[in-house]
Amino acid sequence: MDYDVIIVGAGAAGLMAAITAAERGRRVLLLEKMDQAGRKLRITGKGRCNLTNTNTLRDTLPHIGSDSRWIRNAYGRFFNRELMDFFEQRGVALTVERGNRVYPSSGKALDIFLALINELESNPNVTIRKNCTVKSVGTRRAVSASDNETPAAPTEVSEVVLQNGERIPCRHIVLATGGLSYPTTGSTGAGYRMAKELGHTIVETVPALVPLKCEEKIPYELVGFQLKNVQLFIRDGQTTLFTSGVGEMTFVDDGLAGPITLSASRVASRLLNSGNSPSNLTAILDLKPGLTTEQLDKRLIADLDANGTRIFNDALRLWLPAELIPLALKQLHIEYYKRLHQITGDERRRLGRWMKGVTFTLTGTHDWNEAIVTQGGVTLGEVNPKTMESKLVQGLYLVGELLDLDADTGGYNLQLAFSTGHAAGMAV
Repeated sequence: MDYDVIIVGAGAAGLMAAITAAERGRRVLLLEKMDQAGRKLRITGKGRCNLTNTNTLRDTLPHIGSDSRWIRNAYGRFFNRELMDFFEQRGVALTVERGNRVYPSSGKALDIFLALINELESNPNVTIRKNCTVKSVGTRRAVSASDNETPAAPTEVSEVVLQNGERIPCRHIVLATGGLSYPTTGSTGAGYRMAKELGHTIVETVPALVPLKCEEKIPYELVGFQLKNVQLFIRDGQTTLFTSGVGEMTFVDDGLAGPITLSASRVASRLLNSGNSPSNLTAILDLKPGLTTEQLDKRLIADLDANGTRIFNDALRLWLPAELIPLALKQLHIEYYKRLHQITGDERRRLGRWMKGVTFTLTGTHDWNEAIVTQGGVTLGEVNPKTMESKLVQGLYLVGELLDLDADTGGYNLQLAFSTGHAAGMAV
């Protein structure tokens, strides 16, 4: 059978590209290297699948790294409302939760996957082949340009070559192989290799949305403990590189995790994984973001006066959860059994500064097995933002995590995958 388009990879972007192309009457061959499609999609959001966010385009773009303006064209045709309509029209009820995050009402990522795969399996234009590994993409000298708005590229795609030696001819090929995060789901970075072989520039890939390791030993009482309503900063010396919103953070045995940490990792990861990571990269935790330093100091003065006979070790519960007290005592160097009326002005100010800036020296990140997304990939300047077609090879489309395009937590990364997949599906 002759195919109009071959899509390599059955993740979120590949599934959406296949559906969109098939709806337009294209004959689609979807190739998946694993024995099941959508493995990563089915575990995303801890199995709940935060598929998008209802923020406006203006509020969404600051959450996207690299060149956020590049995605405007794709979002202009298929953004959060279109994505929500897509699933609701296929019987998936959706719920908007805190932070404008959109989930299936069932709380099951499986429902999102089933809506996609059922759509494909019921379309006679689609053939799905699993356990099918693509080795390379073949090219030939181009006959003509496929996009009249740009000069013709010198080559065009001609076939995919499978690991078993089989060759499947096709003039339109969508690479939707994913990145390097969660390698057990099939994300091994093969798409980067194929894109590079075809002449594309690959921005160095590093784990993103990933826990951060720190030099300081985390007390066992803190491991697994979640702080709420705190703020995190990443600093390189005295320069602030990142400021989180107020949110949640979790301690792990070798560092920091949780939502605000994952967002911070998008800034810290490239520095920490560059091979010559700076020794002065720190994470600063503000335990009292709702109070200025002056307001906090006034509160401490009042509390110290009102509880003068209590000992410092016990009185820390006035300001901190019990789990944080061992860390505070270790870092503050204030006598455990000192009465509060004996606390000096210098010690009080030291306590206030500590609560406004608990400091951790960063040494690295967790690995790809815990990274939610990949930072880096095919440089955006080599891809047409309207169609996702390569500017170097006609008929080659690059989508999803394969691109140098990643975002904060909150549904933004899946929206990128679905929107770029849709753009490619419309263009082939």
